[in-house]
Amino acid sequence: MMSQRLNQVIAEMINRRKTRMVLVGGVPIGGGSPVTVQSMLSVPASNIKRCVEQAKSLESAGCEILRTAVPDINAVKLISALKEAVSIPIVADIHFDYKLALESAAAGADKIRINPGNIGDESRIKAVVDECKRRNIPIRIGVNSGSLEKEILARYGHPTAEALRDSAMYHVSLLEKFDFDKIVLSLKSSDVPTMVRAYELISESCDYPLHLGVTEAGTERMGLLKSAAGIGALLLKGIGDTIRISLTANPVREVEAARDLLSGLGLRNNCATMVSCPTCGRTGIDLIKIANQVEERLKNVKKPIKVAVMGCVVNGPGEAREADVGIAGGQGKVVIFKKGQVVRTVDENLAVDELMKEIELL
Repeated sequence: MMSQRLNQVIAEMINRRKTRMVLVGGVPIGGGSPVTVQSMLSVPASNIKRCVEQAKSLESAGCEILRTAVPDINAVKLISALKEAVSIPIVADIHFDYKLALESAAAGADKIRINPGNIGDESRIKAVVDECKRRNIPIRIGVNSGSLEKEILARYGHPTAEALRDSAMYHVSLLEKFDFDKIVLSLKSSDVPTMVRAYELISESCDYPLHLGVTEAGTERMGLLKSAAGIGALLLKGIGDTIRISLTANPVREVEAARDLLSGLGLRNNCATMVSCPTCGRTGIDLIKIANQVEERLKNVKKPIKVAVMGCVVNGPGEAREADVGIAGGQGKVVIFKKGQVVRTVDENLAVDELMKEIELL
């Protein structure tokens, strides 16, 4: 298809950084594998029923790796419940108590997320490493600008990109000391330029796969903008192997946004993308309503196609000639076109249904 060829061209323009491959359950991260989409449960771990329901919703939305907080020993029970309910890998997010990492691994977690510097002395780090080795479980080192070591903060004065890089490499050295290399790294900051520079620096320092994200990005409006700017900038440079768009919102929106971002960058070819014009004085149909309806119905389309929704017939077919299929409005009428060629004209109220019929034929 036309859009699939275009996506291939775009993807070839992005020279992805070569990293080691780490398997999380059966999902590869790094090593040239497709960039994966992650999210995190927002329901308290004590409410297993609601957590399971949310996990199923996230899997249906396209989440490929799912993280859950494990704040106490009772929360470990959630891991086995999630493993039974969904087929995607489960990551246990651990802070401070190394025993929770050990118990989570034993419960079936597919990856452990820790900050080695906050779980105790080297004997405790070694205990976690040994357990992950025994079960062939990778570890994500999660460095965050809000929890850097005092020594590193004293050196740089505040959470700079260099400080994040140094913290990550320090934690890597702790794991490598015990001959462990199934490592994924993240260096997150709520400041986009700092986050981007930190990932650039770490990509020059090691070849471990990188988990991209802007931490504490904000509500859906600002969180989407900041994440798209930071994560998108890095992906275009070939940096990044897995992503999470963190939002103060329903985590399903995180997944949808992450998939849209990858699709928009030509890094995904298993879903439909839509282009639509911003409207102008020539628009003769309710374009905003139609575009929203098309976008919603395209969520379930698993084809590498581009769909155009244009406001008028003056520029519609011409401007959207790179699309596989699309519509352009007139005075209560809509023209359906394929690859820039007009197919037929239908009433405005039939536009969405008729467009979807054409999509089914592709």
